[in-house]
Amino acid sequence: MSKPDDRSNNAQRIQNAKSNTVGNIQETEDYLDEHADEISGEETSQLERKNARRRQAVQGFEEEIADETEFAQDES
Repeated sequence: MSKPDDRSNNAQRIQNAKSNTVGNIQETEDYLDEHADEISGEETSQLERKNARRRQAVQGFEEEIADETEFAQDES
């Protein structure tokens, strides 16, 4: 038998993931600012692409948070 769908903390879990991702974006930007002259163009490009994917993930997290908030309000 499957576990019941417990979505009570989904919005908070997603918010935590979003916060972590935003932190990773900032850390990468700081790294690039500090070490731009020490790293290859390829590595810089890879890190910039990774941050672009992270920004897309943040947008997805925001949509999921809105969905979960709406679900929680409907359940009340």
